[in-house]
Amino acid sequence: MLQDDFGRKISYLRISLTDRCDLRCTYCIPKGYSEFEKPEHWLSFEQLERIVTQFANLGTRRFRLTGGEPLLRKNIADLVRRLKAVNGVEDLSLSTNATQLQHYADDLRRAGLSRLNVSLDALDPGIFQKITGSDSLHKVIAGLMAAKEAGFENTKINMVVMKDINVNEIDAMVSFCIEHKFTLRLIELMPMGVSAQQHESMSLQPIIERLSRAHDLLPTLKNLGGGPARYWENAQGDFSLGYITPLSQHFCDTCNRVRLSVDGSLYMCLGDEYRYDLASLLRANVSDQGLAQAIQEAVRLKPQKHEFIEKPMKIVRLMSKTGG
Repeated sequence: MLQDDFGRKISYLRISLTDRCDLRCTYCIPKGYSEFEKPEHWLSFEQLERIVTQFANLGTRRFRLTGGEPLLRKNIADLVRRLKAVNGVEDLSLSTNATQLQHYADDLRRAGLSRLNVSLDALDPGIFQKITGSDSLHKVIAGLMAAKEAGFENTKINMVVMKDINVNEIDAMVSFCIEHKFTLRLIELMPMGVSAQQHESMSLQPIIERLSRAHDLLPTLKNLGGGPARYWENAQGDFSLGYITPLSQHFCDTCNRVRLSVDGSLYMCLGDEYRYDLASLLRANVSDQGLAQAIQEAVRLKPQKHEFIEKPMKIVRLMSKTGG
């Protein structure tokens, strides 16, 4: 099993298929930004399969395809099929903004994709457009309904909570998720890049207390995805609410994941600028053994914790550059 120098086992790899996105969320990609990675620098499906194979050989079992917006990558269902066939891959999921999901849900399901996470910060069309710069909320809803029709279960809705922007949308989102049997996950905004640093972060703790009382929710130890979320559930077990709290209640001591960017950089922590260049090794025809050794070396460089509180302006790279 992959293990860093602080005894944490790395059981989860997040894989960015592109840093491009068809939305411009105010906390992610700056307006007018165009410095995306050139497609010729993207890792190929063959290279991604090699990396996933070595992670799986080293004991990593959970893998997530991310972006940018991963559904902008051509032939994504083929990649899902290839990665799902890798020995040791037990869980293969995908994060998406769902604007394209209506067209891909059936193909992804048939290819073997396990689960979906959908980024959705508001149900009000005006607020959605203010956050994303797009009037495509109807496409997101259509994508979610197509995913249900295709047979996806345990779909998670990821909502980044922003002060004075979408806090008042939380109750509507709760009702929406209860109606459609989605799991809602509320996320504290991390100060990554100039866009996110322009927003004021806020603690989710008062919201956790309020919603727990309102919906008779109690903490549960159920593992609903292998990531950092802590979950609450009602007595009937038909509604789960997750919280990702990197600022008010950080989870660095149990962090089990690393991120692979579209250009082949392995990032050990969202709150650290260090990266390990796997792409150069692949271009130099590194052996499988050499690739496995490089992954082990990289993981040992994972820092003990982030510094989002102490140094909120530290991380200059965009979230889409790292991989969600």
